[in-house]
Amino acid sequence: MSKILSVLFLLSVFSVSGQAQELRFNASGEFKILQFTDLHINYKHGANDPVFDLIAEIVDAEHPDLVMFTGDIVVKKNPKEIYQRIAKILADRKTYWAEVLGNHDEEFGTTRDENVEILHQMPFCLTAKQANIKGASNFILPVTGRQGKPGAYIFGIDSQSSSKDLSKSDGYDWFGLDQIVWLNNQTAKQTELNGGKIVPSVAFFHIPFIEYNDAWNNPEIKPIGVKNEGVACPMLNAGMFTAMVESGSIMGTFVGHDHTNDYIGVSHNIALVYGRCGGGVNAYGDLPDGGRVIVLKEGKRSFDTWIHEKGGNIVLKCNFPESFPLIPKKKK
Repeated sequence: MSKILSVLFLLSVFSVSGQAQELRFNASGEFKILQFTDLHINYKHGANDPVFDLIAEIVDAEHPDLVMFTGDIVVKKNPKEIYQRIAKILADRKTYWAEVLGNHDEEFGTTRDENVEILHQMPFCLTAKQANIKGASNFILPVTGRQGKPGAYIFGIDSQSSSKDLSKSDGYDWFGLDQIVWLNNQTAKQTELNGGKIVPSVAFFHIPFIEYNDAWNNPEIKPIGVKNEGVACPMLNAGMFTAMVESGSIMGTFVGHDHTNDYIGVSHNIALVYGRCGGGVNAYGDLPDGGRVIVLKEGKRSFDTWIHEKGGNIVLKCNFPESFPLIPKKKK
């Protein structure tokens, strides 16, 4: 690929949010992401201040390079006021952030497109919409390495809400074929731009796909964390996970939705990971509120991760793939 075409592609990726930004690995070749999920801020219970305190506390403790919210963050009409308060916490700390929408984000009078437009106006927010594909919060964020080219990519993928076509499947909606094609095209371009070498990537979305069950039940690799409820996934398997396996690019996916699951498991050499619910009394669940930290390693198919609970407790610290060795099979 020519240098001009390479530059044009990179510029299109970097400008996807409409805001000037450059996410970079640090001098040690690390990039830290903090994931919050299912905060369910609504003011109905009058108990949302602990949620804002949670964000500020963990951001101050971890100093992330990027905060990723994986849906069901604001569950009330006219969400702009709440997003402005979140944005102020992060802007005061000069911290970039983005959100992939959850299933509840379209249930309070604001469409998914309208939510993304609100997010697009927030300072330091990198959420964007990819035109002509299913969903409103689909985007890519490159993380520049020390040699001036991307050392990782972060995908935000919109996992929709409830099924819009009950003749095909009820329950939750499924990833669209156009989203899968988009992912395939983007990972192929990334590999081509990198001289044929795959660039490690991670993906964030709200609703898990059915392969999260496979990761928990993997007889050869033991998961880390807890599964206290069923995986609430779409009933129709669209094939997004298969596309990720075939791309060779995605090394980990990070979701929310199920408030009492926080495990990380492995299926087909991809880490399937839950965040930790942080909604307090606004959301069901008995796990302590917290956020998941992910530390990417420049150019490597590896990351460190842990849960940072409110109050400072660190749990479930591990590394992918080193913490997930194959379990030796018993001889018959």
